[in-house]
Amino acid sequence: MNYSFRTLLLLVVCWGSIGMTYAQLPNEKFGKPSSMEWDYNGWGKAVNADAIVLCKTMKVTYQLSDQVFTTNQSDPEMSLDNLVDFSKNMIDDANILVKYEVRLRTKILKAEGARHANIDITYYHLNDPKIYSADEVTDLKVKVFSKNAKGKVEKRNVNTDGFVRERVDDNYMVIHVDVPDVQAGSIVEYQYDITSVRPAFLYDWLFQECIPTVRSKCDIDIPAFLQFQMNAPIHKLIKSSVQAGRLAYDTNRPDLKRGKSCVTNHYVIVGDYILPEDEQVAAFTSQIAMPHVTAPVAIPQGSTHLKIVK
Repeated sequence: MNYSFRTLLLLVVCWGSIGMTYAQLPNEKFGKPSSMEWDYNGWGKAVNADAIVLCKTMKVTYQLSDQVFTTNQSDPEMSLDNLVDFSKNMIDDANILVKYEVRLRTKILKAEGARHANIDITYYHLNDPKIYSADEVTDLKVKVFSKNAKGKVEKRNVNTDGFVRERVDDNYMVIHVDVPDVQAGSIVEYQYDITSVRPAFLYDWLFQECIPTVRSKCDIDIPAFLQFQMNAPIHKLIKSSVQAGRLAYDTNRPDLKRGKSCVTNHYVIVGDYILPEDEQVAAFTSQIAMPHVTAPVAIPQGSTHLKIVK
């Protein structure tokens, strides 16, 4: 084997190894870290990180009743053909809820990275004794996975009752999620849901964190009669797509046994291998584009509803 051929073969092997590294992505199903995630220690500039986000996802769906509109209730199906007529009707916000399902998995690589096991969850909660208007955070769970001396995986559930809630301003609260006794090599999983009473508002989603992120995904299914200006990140590592979907209504009407349904705009935005020091800020934002729907107070500037503590 001559020198030139050996050199070429080495280059092919190196590029193949790099390709294999970047092809390995975490399992989006939470509850059991994969073997790849246990072995994973970063990539490129991220190999010296204190901790890495293995996977963070947000799935957003709307929950509708059959009294969404105050008029034009006769048609059981809302299609793109009659969308113009529906957009002229008044929307009853009380019959629309937004459900967020958030999942986050972080791996602690070094002892000093244990602080990154802590997160802050910001959510809407109006500070007005005369009016109760608040998003609800439910099903908050935190699990810590670690391996013992024999290499067996051990799971520990963290008690969430002691998490501190703090008011940010007159419109928002924050839950400080502090996870104790996290060691180098541990994997920490978080999950929570937010039920929002504000259909004309979507929480921002930050693809970048203060530590490297392997996979970040935002999946949003919006009724087409709610028209948003969607600002997906223009970033070389983030890809976005949109296609038509369909959403069924909850209904108690006997004349609509199958219930109503409506066309949706289904957005999927995915980013892989994002470093915190990228010069492009990778954030998903949106703004309601319908003049007759009142936009609520936005989230405090510079933050999203989920943030890993530095």
